[in-house]
Amino acid sequence: MSTVTAAQVFSASPIIPVMVIEHLEDAVPLAKALSDGGINVFEITLRTQAAIGAIEAVSKALPDSIVGAGTVINPEQYQQAVNAGAQFVISPGFSPALLEYSQKLNVPYIPGVATASEMVTALSYGLDFLKFFPAEANGGVPVLKAVSAALPQITFCPTGGVKEANLASYLALDCVGTVGGTWMIPQSAIDKKDWASITELSRKACELVASLRG
Repeated sequence: MSTVTAAQVFSASPIIPVMVIEHLEDAVPLAKALSDGGINVFEITLRTQAAIGAIEAVSKALPDSIVGAGTVINPEQYQQAVNAGAQFVISPGFSPALLEYSQKLNVPYIPGVATASEMVTALSYGLDFLKFFPAEANGGVPVLKAVSAALPQITFCPTGGVKEANLASYLALDCVGTVGGTWMIPQSAIDKKDWASITELSRKACELVASLRG
């Protein structure tokens, strides 16, 4: 497993699927379905008992992908995720404790921010690749457009309410490096183990991004 920077995570894929793995046996087939559709960066959220095992399984099965942990809220989870093979860590909000812990490890920390104050705080710690969360609930594109005028050094990954219908408006912003979403991994398809449809949705998403960004 090679080390990556937050900048590399954002540039590696224009879409980062937010994966909630309920059953460990679904982890690798789901990741492979996404990969077959052109998506090779995965955020596996620590919302389920299967999450740590899923990070380990996907990291081993798809060594050329970039596997990260999401919804990390304390240093213990950070360490568990890294031990399992996570190459980046995302939290829903900004945490000085997580930042401090991340500096002991060679695994980048990407905090969630919702306000200009949180963004300036993150910058003061040297973090300029940030998750804007929850994006739509916090004003979405107009807010990002406004804050990026004041804070042009930040690159964002808006997550939360981002979907195919509003993807173009987010990707039109220079401050957006990638987006997080779930529309290409509907729970109904996972429940049915319909991996082919997830591959097709992922392919369409990547084609849409390519057409938008030229």
